[in-house]
Amino acid sequence: MRSHIFLIVAALFSFQVFPQKAVAQNERSSFSEWLDGVRAEALARGIRQEVLEEALGQIDKPIVESIERDREQPETVLSLEAYITSRVRASTVRTGRKMLQRHRALLERVSKTYGVPAPVIVALWGIESNFGRLTGAEPTVPVLTTLAWDPRRADFFRQELFDALDILNRGDIELKQMRGSWAGAMGQLQFMPSSYLEYAVDFDKDGRRDIWESPADIFASIANYLNKHGWVRGRRWGREVIVQRGRDIGVPRRDGACQATRDMTVALPLSEWQRLGVRLPRGRPLSQANFRASLFSGSSRSFLLYDNYDALLAYNCAHAYALSVALLADRIAN
Repeated sequence: MRSHIFLIVAALFSFQVFPQKAVAQNERSSFSEWLDGVRAEALARGIRQEVLEEALGQIDKPIVESIERDREQPETVLSLEAYITSRVRASTVRTGRKMLQRHRALLERVSKTYGVPAPVIVALWGIESNFGRLTGAEPTVPVLTTLAWDPRRADFFRQELFDALDILNRGDIELKQMRGSWAGAMGQLQFMPSSYLEYAVDFDKDGRRDIWESPADIFASIANYLNKHGWVRGRRWGREVIVQRGRDIGVPRRDGACQATRDMTVALPLSEWQRLGVRLPRGRPLSQANFRASLFSGSSRSFLLYDNYDALLAYNCAHAYALSVALLADRIAN
């Protein structure tokens, strides 16, 4: 595990020459000057003065714990199967089915509007926040301010900070309610502020896009996100298949911005996959429908993946995540 020591070079130098108290004062002075620059830019972007005073007025130093968490590296990585097993538990499936039944009328309206099946919406909600139970309790603005100050991903988090201030400026949420993960992901969907501004929906028409408390806005925002990333109404996400062990099918990989996309083959018609020996479980042949699909093979399981799967990867570009959502949705629907 890699841990971060804030301003390590300056700290080491000061240990030899200056007292630690002076270093802390210089560090705080530097942060204060930086924050003044953030305030000036926010005002230029149209954020109201009173919003800035409320949001930034009590922040006088970075949150060291947020920087440390951002720089942590996992000591172990679960296998694909272990990750899916940990997320698609029988208890999670039962809860998902209860939520599907509880919100059936609302989910049917959302699904009709955006073309995303209700079980997929519920499954993504379940994976992201355990059906709204685990949303994070960290104050979003101080977290984003800290991570924007830290140089590792400063440009990314600086923009997310301005987007969070824009959300407050619009009146969608009060500052004390704007809470989420250690990385600034918010609400029951764990949207970053930029995703909120682009994809959150006021489905209940109360004048606010509330992804913290409103089931209507939560479900519609999930569906809108997937719809905007290419989800096709009436299509599957993909399906599990059997590939003969040890056989090199020789199909080239896709290009893409993330590793998960590059781990998939280019798309081929199902008839071509059948010719290459890919089969459904229990040896059943593939459909001859004129669909194209990419193949992803993990260490123990393989999947043919359609265009809708790319919409799940857009939410979180990791096969363990996207397959967990997809398989949970199938089990909730079954």
